[in-house]
Amino acid sequence: MLNKTLGLAIVASVAFAGQALARDQIRIVGSSTVFPFSTAVAEEFGTKGTFKTPVVESTGSGGGLKLFCAGVGTEHPDITNASRRIKVSEVEKCAAAGVTDITEVKIGFDGIVLANSKAAKPVELTKKQIFQALAKQVPVDGKLVDNPYQKWSDIDPSLPDTKIEVLGPPPTSGTRDAFVELAMEGGAKKFDTLKALRKSDKKAFKSVAHAIREDGAFIEAGENDNLIVQKLVANPAALGIFGFSFLDQNADRIQGGVVGGVEPTFENISKGDYGISRSLYFYVKGAHVGKVPGIEEFVAEFTSEDTFGEFGYLTDKGLIPLSEADRAKIRADATSMAKLKMM
Repeated sequence: MLNKTLGLAIVASVAFAGQALARDQIRIVGSSTVFPFSTAVAEEFGTKGTFKTPVVESTGSGGGLKLFCAGVGTEHPDITNASRRIKVSEVEKCAAAGVTDITEVKIGFDGIVLANSKAAKPVELTKKQIFQALAKQVPVDGKLVDNPYQKWSDIDPSLPDTKIEVLGPPPTSGTRDAFVELAMEGGAKKFDTLKALRKSDKKAFKSVAHAIREDGAFIEAGENDNLIVQKLVANPAALGIFGFSFLDQNADRIQGGVVGGVEPTFENISKGDYGISRSLYFYVKGAHVGKVPGIEEFVAEFTSEDTFGEFGYLTDKGLIPLSEADRAKIRADATSMAKLKMM
């Protein structure tokens, strides 16, 4: 039995070596939010001439992790970007497919914004109002009912007398995951009945807090943030959900809404004052290091001070940098290919 297993391992290794000769370019998938940062690093990396410019695809965080965890071998991606941390269930799926050697690299922070066209008045909302606008069910007179709000003014007379219309990412998106966790859950906690439910049955609370309405008020716009921007410009009454970095890159056409009295600015997100912010990551497949050329060098490029540091070129793209101490630790762990530890 041992000899048979060893023989299969040797066959797999030889097969991988054969495949590696057919691919001399790093393949990266994952988050649409991390995509512009990863693309910028890939292009800079490629200009140095030692290795080919990596291929970067925007598949969404969940979609990228699914591809990444599907197996080892050059038909599978080497790196996946994520706008949320990998889940335990995804680590288990990776392991089941033989992907057991993973390095996690946190690259910085991003804020999630509710933006609209510059042709319209900027929005000012609380997390409670966001939940009331987008939740599938909301508390009314102490009871959970199907969301009855059709206009923003139905929630609060001080809000615009316009139809609730929000364009957002699909369930496979890390932006969607972070939005429901930070904004929707945050809003749900403002209701006494749901706060009590959270204490008695956390699973039931999450089911309510994370369920987005399906009656047309929320429109899934896919992973293409450019498409959302185009639709916001065409319809100034609509709002869109995406990362601060994308807002920053399109500041001539769209503006970020104030949430809880705080504007989504670089400074407010970096200080932790803006209430809907999250960490950004990428994950490296250890089994591909040394097989697909340039992976270690690409990681070193991404984690250099000139790249993700306080004055690195990614800050020009909208990345909110980590603290100096955190960057030093992450750089050391990343360049040594430290194995992922789930706390």
